[in-house]
Amino acid sequence: MTVAALIPARYASTRFPGKPLVDILGKPMIQRVYERVALAAGIDQVIVATDDRRIFDAVRGFGGEVAMTREDHPTGTDRLAEVAARIDAELVVNVQGDEPLIDPRMIELAVEPLRRDPSILMGTLKTPIASLEEFLNPNVVKVVTDREGFALYFSRAPIPHPRDFSADLAAHLVEVAPCKHVGLYVYRREFLLRYPHLPATPLENLEKLEQLRALEHGFRIRVVETALTSLGVDTPEDLERVRRTLQDA
Repeated sequence: MTVAALIPARYASTRFPGKPLVDILGKPMIQRVYERVALAAGIDQVIVATDDRRIFDAVRGFGGEVAMTREDHPTGTDRLAEVAARIDAELVVNVQGDEPLIDPRMIELAVEPLRRDPSILMGTLKTPIASLEEFLNPNVVKVVTDREGFALYFSRAPIPHPRDFSADLAAHLVEVAPCKHVGLYVYRREFLLRYPHLPATPLENLEKLEQLRALEHGFRIRVVETALTSLGVDTPEDLERVRRTLQDA
């Protein structure tokens, strides 16, 4: 089974313009991500998908594979689908371009259910929430799953939400063990090519979470739990944390 990992990377960013090319101890961030992804077992091809010539040239400069895409894609998934249409792979992994510390084992864990079960069209990861602050933070996406490990819902709200929201909330959280979503996806190529043509859905638009489109259209998403974590870069402060982590390694 052939598996391609695609890394969407845009230069434009509201909060952090030029993020893929910021320097991290002598390497642009997109190179850090690329090299980590390439370490994952069972990945046959790694491709950066970008609409920016500066990123294209940077990837070529360190010897990576890169594909130029259109500039008018409304989502990263649309960008991936354009590249996936050009390659021959059964599974496509979507790894965000701002994860320079991603553990390659996280990719392997997400891919494994789709290797075993041909009925699974899409997969992702979750990890236990570490604090009450994370649980209440709308920028931390939460996920709840059924007993077979398939997503019931993703939300920016604290889910599951105790009916008796009180001082005992921490005790309730220990009992239900809430998890946050890790934004790494695996698709069967045919489903990825179909995905951008599914109409956007009310819950997707409300929560601004694209994965809800799959659920609202009746497609199941397999969610693998892992204790492994990563440190994404959304802000300059995050970038400094990544630099310190690498310096201390």
